[in-house]
Amino acid sequence: MSRGRGRLRVYLGAAPGVGKTYMMLCEGHRRLARGTDVVVGLVETHDRPRTAELLDGLEAIPRKSMVHRDSVFTELDVDAVIARRPRVALIDELAHTNVPGSRNAKRWQDIEEILEAGIDVISTVNIQHLESLNDVVKEITGVAQRETVPDEVVRRADQVELVDMDPEALRRRMAHGNVYAPEKVDAALSNYFRAGNLTALRELALLWVADKVDEQLDRYRADHGIAGTWEARERVVVALTGGPEGDALIRRAARVAGRGQGADLLAVHVTRSDGLAGADPASTARQRTLVEDLGGTYHQVVGDDVPTALLDFARGVNATQLVLGASRRGRFAQILSRGVGVTTTARSGSIDVHMITHDEVKRTRARAPSRAALTRTRRVAGWLLAVLGLPLLTLALQPFRGAVNLPSDILLFLLMVVVVALVGGMWPAVTAAVLGFLLLNYFFTAPVDRLAVAAPENLFALSVYVLVAVMVSAVVDVAARRTRDAARARAEAEVLSTLAGHVLRGEHALASLLARLRETFALASVTMLERVGEQGPDDQSDPEAWRIVATAGDAPCTCPGVADTDVVVDERLVLAIRGRLLEASDRRLLEAFAAEAGVALRQDRLAREAERVRPLAEADRMRTALLAAVSHDLRTPLASAKAAVESLRNTGVDWSAEDRRELLATADESLVKLDRLVTNLLDMSRLQAGVLGLALEPTAFEDVVPRAVDDLGPLSQRIEVDLSDDLPEVVADQVLLERILVNLMSNAVRHSPEGRNVLVTAGEYGDHVELRVVDRGAGIPRDAYDRVFMPFQRLGDRDNHTGVGLGLALSRGLAEAMAGTLLPEETPGGGLTMILTLPVSSPSRPHPPEERR
Repeated sequence: MSRGRGRLRVYLGAAPGVGKTYMMLCEGHRRLARGTDVVVGLVETHDRPRTAELLDGLEAIPRKSMVHRDSVFTELDVDAVIARRPRVALIDELAHTNVPGSRNAKRWQDIEEILEAGIDVISTVNIQHLESLNDVVKEITGVAQRETVPDEVVRRADQVELVDMDPEALRRRMAHGNVYAPEKVDAALSNYFRAGNLTALRELALLWVADKVDEQLDRYRADHGIAGTWEARERVVVALTGGPEGDALIRRAARVAGRGQGADLLAVHVTRSDGLAGADPASTARQRTLVEDLGGTYHQVVGDDVPTALLDFARGVNATQLVLGASRRGRFAQILSRGVGVTTTARSGSIDVHMITHDEVKRTRARAPSRAALTRTRRVAGWLLAVLGLPLLTLALQPFRGAVNLPSDILLFLLMVVVVALVGGMWPAVTAAVLGFLLLNYFFTAPVDRLAVAAPENLFALSVYVLVAVMVSAVVDVAARRTRDAARARAEAEVLSTLAGHVLRGEHALASLLARLRETFALASVTMLERVGEQGPDDQSDPEAWRIVATAGDAPCTCPGVADTDVVVDERLVLAIRGRLLEASDRRLLEAFAAEAGVALRQDRLAREAERVRPLAEADRMRTALLAAVSHDLRTPLASAKAAVESLRNTGVDWSAEDRRELLATADESLVKLDRLVTNLLDMSRLQAGVLGLALEPTAFEDVVPRAVDDLGPLSQRIEVDLSDDLPEVVADQVLLERILVNLMSNAVRHSPEGRNVLVTAGEYGDHVELRVVDRGAGIPRDAYDRVFMPFQRLGDRDNHTGVGLGLALSRGLAEAMAGTLLPEETPGGGLTMILTLPVSSPSRPHPPEERR
């Protein structure tokens, strides 16, 4: 009976020695006790007794032996595991790199084959081996991880269990000899296993696992259609209006979030579609910066109904608490409308709402311009005033018909028309003017109770009344429209300003733009499409004619024809959105987003193109520097040798034996310098071209170091060598290793003060050997550590009188070609220490200590 794909369980740790392999073996024993068929595919005990004891009672699949460069290595036998067909296989070190010549380059690829065969696998990995964290770990520890595993491999695992340990507890475990051999403990504790390093790695591991748990929770809620809030993790949302009270609200929300470990802080600003009433752009920008300084994120959404927009956002991010500022409206306004705070609290459901008082509550809120002069609600109110207000005014003036003259009546009716215009706009006001003309004519103009005008001046007055009413209505309507347009333009400008700041702060431009566009308009997906080939007559609905360049959200559009709205960026690019139909008034903002997205895409492609041509530019720079250096540095020893030889050939001078020896020594020294310089230049060229030949073999430092010291000539008197007798052999090219040592020691002597010797010492640290060349010179600043390894550089020295500056650059290149490293370090008490690290040749220890699990 064929099995489906096996399940993968991964024990994730922050550092070597936390107990991942131990936990894996314990799990194997538990499953074996339940009757599960469990085998050990490959386990590395690293000579740890308690871990080795757990192998007893577990069936182990024999390893496969492989020969590489005359050395024998053992690797996981994938075929043997599949042929045995257990239910569960225990396979250590997920990120391990297999010996060259293996079927797969990486062990995780071996595990994929075993999973496809229907066998469950339990494995282990350290956080520093995840590909996405490689540069972060190097920045923290100073050690580059050569063995990595793609994050997606671990994310796809059915179970990821964190094996956690306090840094001090791990250091105590190491001090007790439970992780490394006693002779390696001191070096490990003072380097990779410093308390700060372990704390940072532990935080990385915790955050990575937390993110995976968040993904699983979101996927579960989406699969089961759960829209309510689950308080699995505290997320505090603070609502900002852009007002001066925002700073206090942000700080209060940060304190609320700080009470829960790992709580998230999110700030949201709801932008009305027709403007931001009372929002100061400078205050908004300052508050955004404050939120980010406090570790939160800033968001901006568009919505006419502020409470609904706030709650939609809060539920969308699974918020548990919502922080609002107390209302700044007056008591009368609160009687007429409940306001945002009360409405949001009533609709919040399971989200806790905090109403925060602030100093601005005591101050009168500035009245915002009439933002809804032409909305449907105001138009209806205008028509009601026109139809009902004028008859009521007429009824109210009836008792005073004899006491109030016609001009006074006209002014009162004109006042009512202006009120109608302010509320409902132009057409309700025009209707009110005409209706007022008829009512004034019938009830207040002689002859009364008839639609007739006896006196010409009364007819003139009524006509002027109608004209003034219509003009006032038109002016009020235009002012209302201008106010609305100006407010909307202000809202659009602020959204774009926020977007521009979001991009300029270093986030990926195109992805940031699409994500912001989706968030701003509450869309399901936003997709940038690029035409494939030439334009066709029916390609708008043909997915084959388009390719997705970038997308944000779920269910991206595959062609413009399936989008709810699309915007043409240029003849080949189209921005397609899905989720809802946008109003025509939103088109301008959408087109601005599309244009900026097109620019971002072009800039991204230009940056990639520049990255591709950078090696050519670097080669050109190298060639230019080489020519400049050769013009002096090759000529100087050549001229010295030539002058010495010509002097010896001059038969007109009777040279003494002493003079001849001196001339011959000068010629010999100059030719040696010339030979070394040409050799360095040729090797540097081969390194740049990647064609430097290597003869790697087991090499003993005690054989190479004395030869390198002898090569220094008179400088060898200032070299002090202190090598341990039991140093293991390293994998290296003996000739190139000697070249490295000569360069390092001559450079150290040149920069050491007179009377201070250069110390050369070496020691074994785990599965590599570190050789240190220690000088007591002035040292170099930390920010110049990388610059000293650039060709033709000697910390800004341009005269090149002491060489072309290739020594350290070539030494690092040769070290890396031999799978080693060359790093500078400050000498305690002053000076510089160059650390050369090379792997040991023993096949039983294929990994450096920082990569052991």
